[in-house]
Amino acid sequence: MAGFIGRDRELSVLNRRYDTGDFECVIVYGRRRVGKTTLINQFVGAHSSHSDSRPEHRQAIFFSALEASEARNLEELSRAIALFVNGNDGLDSFPIYPSFAAAVEAIFALAEQERVVLVIDEYPYLAKADRSVSSVLQHAIDRHKDSSHLMVILCGSSMSFMERQVLGYQSPLYGRRTAQIKVEPFGFADVQTFLSHYSAQDALASYSLTDGIPQYLRQIDDTIGIQENIERNMFDPGCYLFEEPDNLLKQELRNPMEYNGIIQAIASGASRMSEISTAVHLDSSACSTYIRNLIDLDLVHREIPFGQKNSRKAIYRLADSFFRFWYRFVPPNMSLIQSGHVDLAARRTMSQLPAFLGPVFEDVCLEWLWRHNGGDVLPFLMLESGRWWGADPHTRRQEEIDIMATGEDPDVALFGECKWKNARVGMEDLKTLRRQSQIFRYERNEYYLFSKSGFTDDLLRVAETDPTVHTVAFDDMTW
Repeated sequence: MAGFIGRDRELSVLNRRYDTGDFECVIVYGRRRVGKTTLINQFVGAHSSHSDSRPEHRQAIFFSALEASEARNLEELSRAIALFVNGNDGLDSFPIYPSFAAAVEAIFALAEQERVVLVIDEYPYLAKADRSVSSVLQHAIDRHKDSSHLMVILCGSSMSFMERQVLGYQSPLYGRRTAQIKVEPFGFADVQTFLSHYSAQDALASYSLTDGIPQYLRQIDDTIGIQENIERNMFDPGCYLFEEPDNLLKQELRNPMEYNGIIQAIASGASRMSEISTAVHLDSSACSTYIRNLIDLDLVHREIPFGQKNSRKAIYRLADSFFRFWYRFVPPNMSLIQSGHVDLAARRTMSQLPAFLGPVFEDVCLEWLWRHNGGDVLPFLMLESGRWWGADPHTRRQEEIDIMATGEDPDVALFGECKWKNARVGMEDLKTLRRQSQIFRYERNEYYLFSKSGFTDDLLRVAETDPTVHTVAFDDMTW
């Protein structure tokens, strides 16, 4: 199993804040299972004591809040402070602070002369147990921030709580944070590193199964095939991921059944608000509220055609490929799964997997472009990118463009086509992309063709002589 991977940018932010030596308050948030606690442990050392001998000698009080009473959380915070002060000797008998305010004052006192890191993991649990906790922190910060060496890290998985009640304008902590880090799922490059025994194509399939969520990736065994991993990790009723969508919805939402129906509708092809509301038998207003909550959880993405601002053309897609996979393949195969024919369900899924991987490949191609942005690989610095769909004003035919991007020069654009198929990409694909680009009025167009299976000789000859034509084979992508 791979060790700690990626997160260079996030670690850099934490290290810079730590190195100031001044008071810092960093908010770390992101969806469940994405690796927030692992990141923080990498930064400070796992559940460290005052006498810990880590290479960087970072002294940290690590408190993981519980979904429990205020008294229970105060006891655990008191235990964490005792562990910091006395090491393991402080665990047998330790004083319990009379209030959270008293505990916070004691922590600030410990950081008067030296750098101390206070980590409060699952902060929303603490804030729900004691609704005054954010105000208590605010007042303590205001009293001590100019003279303190304390670095506070508040970490939480409840996306809506963290964004509205910690980062939001109405929060008592608004204006007290000195940095914030939203921990995202791994990109494809990190997934390849994580699953080092897999080919690029098998890594892409695994990426589609897990959405790059580290906890899900740990379930994948890269010494066996994709079909066997689907059998073990997606279709086995006793496996970790089989019940995961239900568990996540129950943890985050009040009416999981309604949300489950909306996700199922989107996974089945409904993309416009009217289509979704019809499919789940809800009026558009109620459906819109549910979808906004799913967007807050990073499960659904609202998208409009690149370069447009017309919200009437908005469509909704499942942003999370794990949810896309689960809702696309588990419900239709449930009878097979429950009757013990997991192998047949996995075999049936494998036959449909190439079509499912097409949109995932588009995401990876766009990731590749942004990875190489600002270097010598791309013809200009990209500033915006997206997909485009709509009617060709000349032919009235509906068209879709996988990738569009623009930069500082308003007269230059990039058009991309991503083909996940066994046949090689050829001149017809380039002609189609060129024709689609004529819908727009850019003076210079750059054409990028991405292919799973390579390119025909005639297209490669054109790319050699035409500097606006770029071919990128999946197996040749470098990160």
